[in-house]
Amino acid sequence: MIIKSSLPTARALRPPPPGSATVRIASIDVEWTKNYRIKNGQRPFCYSVAWLDLPTSSTADLAETPFEWTSVYVEEPGEMDGLIRHAAQTLTSAADTATIITGHQFCADLSVLEANAPQDALRALHDAREHWRQRRDADLETSHYLDTRYDAGHLLASTSRRLVDVCTELGLDVTQPELRQASMPAWHRRWIEDAEPEGRERVSVLNLRHSLSTAYVAARTAGLAHWANTGLNVNRVIAEGAKGAWGWLDNPTFTHLLEDECPSADAALSPSKAPRRQAKPRSSTH
Repeated sequence: MIIKSSLPTARALRPPPPGSATVRIASIDVEWTKNYRIKNGQRPFCYSVAWLDLPTSSTADLAETPFEWTSVYVEEPGEMDGLIRHAAQTLTSAADTATIITGHQFCADLSVLEANAPQDALRALHDAREHWRQRRDADLETSHYLDTRYDAGHLLASTSRRLVDVCTELGLDVTQPELRQASMPAWHRRWIEDAEPEGRERVSVLNLRHSLSTAYVAARTAGLAHWANTGLNVNRVIAEGAKGAWGWLDNPTFTHLLEDECPSADAALSPSKAPRRQAKPRSSTH
């Protein structure tokens, strides 16, 4: 597997313990291939976690708040079990050290991981899904789940709960240049079938943007942080916080976004976050 992280190798699964007056947010996002024609046809191939430590004494300005992160991507499909084990260990670490564990429509990510999990990763993933289901009754002073698709409604006026729309309404610029020339599955295939690094790098940055922006929305939802009324360019934050991790971050298509605020309202959505065509209405806790 290809593992990139802002943390030293020995701490890739978790940053140092948070301070006593700190709330830690762990935000996780998973990408997977889709095949609805067969049972359990979804296959995870990439995930990331963003760690955000915020003070309890004030609301932090996220433009000035550092973050830690880890990104994991398979080198070939046979490494899926290893990726799921790594994600399960991250969830266990998050439960041990984070006050808020978050994702956007996180039930879908957890479901795909659990459906494909090797036996030794099942318990952590099953426990995570149970905690997600019970999040509305959780003790907010202890480790608990928050889903930015279902739990941020009090901040929003529009009806759309796509991550890109939620972020745009709240003033987070999450423009996704990775999807302009090809879809996320197409870029992934270029990596798996043609060993084209740019395909993997584009998807990795897209995925990290998902986990980091979800962490920001969760922090805002919990009343722990803010950003300027003029907005916050998440691509600038990633360019600084993940500098040198991927060549894609130096591509002119990406660096162009760092010059001015770029509206992201019309940005495409990665397929693993797009609504299923045949989906039936569901309640917010299933």
